[in-house]
Amino acid sequence: MQIATRICALLLFVSAFAFAETWTGKLVDANCSAMDEKSACAPTTSSTTFALKVGEKLHKFDSEGNQKVAEAYRKSQSGAERAKDQTGGETDVTATVSGTMSNDQISVESVDIR
Repeated sequence: MQIATRICALLLFVSAFAFAETWTGKLVDANCSAMDEKSACAPTTSSTTFALKVGEKLHKFDSEGNQKVAEAYRKSQSGAERAKDQTGGETDVTATVSGTMSNDQISVESVDIR
C-alpha cells in the first residue's frame, strides 16, 4: 500500500510540470501599470509586484512569483550586468517565465530576465 501511495504522489508531482506553460514578454512594474493601463512602466530594483506584457495582454504573478521575479530582476541589474548596457537610458526588460496560470495569475516555476 505504501508503494502505491508513493507512486501516486510521484505521478502527481511530475504531472504538475506537464502543464507548465512558457511566456515571453516585457517585464513591467504591476503597481505602475495598474495606475496607467495605457503605459507599461519599466520595473526598478525597488519594485515588488510585477507583470508580464505579452502582446496586449498583461499577466500578473502570484506573491511567490513576484518574489522570484524580484530576485531575478535584482540579480540581472547587478553592477556587472548594468556595465554591459552603455545606453544609460530606460530600456525594455524582456523576461521568459515558465509556470502555470491559475486564477488569472502566473505561478512562476522559473524566470529568465534579459
